[in-house]
Amino acid sequence: MAGINEQIFREYDIRGIVGTDLTEETVLTIATAIGTYFRQHGAKTVALGRDARESSPTFRDLFVKGLNSVGCSVLDVGMVPTPVLYFAVFTKPVDAGVMITGSHNPADYNGFKLLLGKDSLHGEEIQNVKQIALGGNFEQGTGTVEEYDITTEYMNYIAENVKMGSRKLKVVVDSGNGIGGIVGVPLYRKLGFDIVELFTEPDARFPNHHPDPTVLKNLQDAIAKVKETSADLAICFDGDADRIGVVDEKGGVLWGDELMVILSRAILKTQPGATFIADVKCSQRLFDDIEAKGGVAVMWKAGHSLIKAKMKETHAALAGEMSGHVFYQDRWFGFDDAIYTGARLLEILTNDSKPVSEYLSDLPHTVSTPELRTEVAEEKKFEIVKKLTEAFKQTNKVIDIDGARILFDKGWGLVRASNTQPVLVSRFEALDDASLKQIQDTVEAKVKELS
Repeated sequence: MAGINEQIFREYDIRGIVGTDLTEETVLTIATAIGTYFRQHGAKTVALGRDARESSPTFRDLFVKGLNSVGCSVLDVGMVPTPVLYFAVFTKPVDAGVMITGSHNPADYNGFKLLLGKDSLHGEEIQNVKQIALGGNFEQGTGTVEEYDITTEYMNYIAENVKMGSRKLKVVVDSGNGIGGIVGVPLYRKLGFDIVELFTEPDARFPNHHPDPTVLKNLQDAIAKVKETSADLAICFDGDADRIGVVDEKGGVLWGDELMVILSRAILKTQPGATFIADVKCSQRLFDDIEAKGGVAVMWKAGHSLIKAKMKETHAALAGEMSGHVFYQDRWFGFDDAIYTGARLLEILTNDSKPVSEYLSDLPHTVSTPELRTEVAEEKKFEIVKKLTEAFKQTNKVIDIDGARILFDKGWGLVRASNTQPVLVSRFEALDDASLKQIQDTVEAKVKELS
């Protein structure tokens, strides 16, 4: 198809600006290409979900048209969080899945997350879809569409899956006007919690704050509400509820790797020796704590599709990323689900008496930076990381499974190329402030030299 922006076919999904990258003509072409790819791989039935963005209902209709035109039948599960669409793929008789969502991107974006069988498409597979879209050589056929309420089944499944204790908790749930609250809030109430709602109503303009719980400024409303209401914690969702943020009873933030410490410790009580995966951005304290508690810690590449594939390979009980993606295989299906992760955290808390802030009190003290982003030319980012790795391997141990995680006596520094943006992502951790500054200065100076 002439005029299609090839940059929208990204590492983990297809994503672009509505009306510019994603016109009705383009979306219909993409839907038909995706359906063709599915058919070429033996898939004929597709679960289809959508978020609450203004363009999503129109895109739903275009996907039904495109998928039907190549012979795919559609199970339309309606307006749901991404993990609810995943749940449909794992529990209903379908061969593939499409989630129409802009996730945590700005309001003028939308996109498509794809599953073939129970595996998320990524990398070369999405590039193959692109080639079909550009070539226009589509399958032909007819298909049907059926609307189905999967949300009730999802909520009931979780309610039967978790075993809440007797402790009563007040929980702030900040949905950021994304799609997570319409399922998360009634589910947590069903489980017996006193819920204080923030921004549950889906609103594609995100009028209160951006729905990305990895950014501290986006958590300020939740922090303030926890303090105002004397809540026990806050659970925060990103735009499509596949990523979680947590605030403790004092207003402190539990980042993704810190939450993983709490979750992994609970699993190890029932699954001694279990395997856990965390991405290269996570604190060394997480990996050390898993090993100290008798588990197997695996450091792996960032990216939800890559993490899921590694989980299947290693039979890990749990995996997580700094970004708040948490993947439960233990008692669940292995996909990233902020709503279910929140329920598992609440299960832990209701079966204990400690406040959230005390769960990490025994971890050794370190200081760290958040994720830092440096804009670089798309065509240079991987080359810079390659040169950086080679340079530091002359003097330091370097873990190079995803970028360069450079080890120093009192800490580490990471630089990796983003798979989705023209940026270098870096993070640093050390035993004290002076060491942190020294490590950060050393690594950043080398990056600047190589750029």
